[in-house]
Amino acid sequence: MIRVYIKKGANYSIGSPKIKESLKKIFTNHGIVSDSDVYVSFVGEKEMKDVARKYLKESNVIHNVLSFPEGEIRNKFIYPESDILHLGEIILCYPKLVEEAKNEGKLIDDKIIELVEHAALHLLGIHHE
Repeated sequence: MIRVYIKKGANYSIGSPKIKESLKKIFTNHGIVSDSDVYVSFVGEKEMKDVARKYLKESNVIHNVLSFPEGEIRNKFIYPESDILHLGEIILCYPKLVEEAKNEGKLIDDKIIELVEHAALHLLGIHHE
């Protein structure tokens, strides 16, 4: 079973069921069949800048999405011993993706799914050029 945990700010309108369904489909289609989990967080601009500074050594940069496979995260999470595959974390900047959706003429939910799917591929080691 693939578990998707979503953390969001109270004022962020997020379609959690669509996100979970999309991620489960991507991981299953790429051969993830064992018990696994992935964490998805929606953050504001300040928090995204902090993540970019801490993990990417970038100052004053606001990414729309970042993904960190379990093996890439400094100060790794400490999980209880189990057979669960921890795929990693996807972090989305909600204000940035809302702005991008508006500029691209897309629905916010569609933009979220696009970015989440893109990040999921990164977690699987599939990168673009």
